[in-house]
Amino acid sequence: MYAANQLSPVTSHTKPWDPGGTTLYPRHFCPRIVTPILNPPDHPKIPNITSNPLVSTMSKYESALARIDAAHADDPRQTETATPMPYELHYAQKMTSYLSTLQPDASELLRLAIRAQHLRRWEVPRDSYPATKIGYHSWRAGLQRRQAALVEQMCVESGYSVEEAARVGALVRKADLKQGDPDTQTLEDVACLVFLDDQFDKFETDLNDEEKMVGILQKTWGKMSERGREEALKINLSENAQRLVGIALSG
Repeated sequence: MYAANQLSPVTSHTKPWDPGGTTLYPRHFCPRIVTPILNPPDHPKIPNITSNPLVSTMSKYESALARIDAAHADDPRQTETATPMPYELHYAQKMTSYLSTLQPDASELLRLAIRAQHLRRWEVPRDSYPATKIGYHSWRAGLQRRQAALVEQMCVESGYSVEEAARVGALVRKADLKQGDPDTQTLEDVACLVFLDDQFDKFETDLNDEEKMVGILQKTWGKMSERGREEALKINLSENAQRLVGIALSG
């Protein structure tokens, strides 16, 4: 686990795993909409940073980034590090770090979408939707729409045009992924890399189902571009993760 104020080293890992091959997998199941069990807040309070005297000197990008990070800082969950920090802020920093590796010349709008990928996600827990496959996909789709709406508002309030804000929202929703939009694919690659690097071991332990975990790894690999896969090969995975990845990608 990295220190709270340290971005993960994503280009100098010492134990790259070798999957031994790749396989393409079917598209994700497209669910119908279901009604969540709970009613999470549709319009959460967006942090007000305008009282900060530094805001008037910020560029619109800096202002939007500050608003996004202020929202992340509200996450009550803390990282298990020497210096704990809100988990979603930690996640956002990891996303930015991998984007810097994959696409150092990324546009402001892509950088904002990457930073806002899990915006206030903790307010809509998985168990607020039915514990079914349809419920899971509906939860994910609802999160994407909600997070996109939140970051669009933050962008407009920071000085971006409605059209620019809508582009950020579309990236967060991955609206153009199937149409081959390169920025959306980059966002997908980054999210997959952060999952493998930072979330895999805990997720696998909590799931406690090797067959399902192998299936998830197969889908993760199938979603990445060749450039994303190249970077994934550099990640220093645990021995168990390397074993499962080998199983997933050799089938």
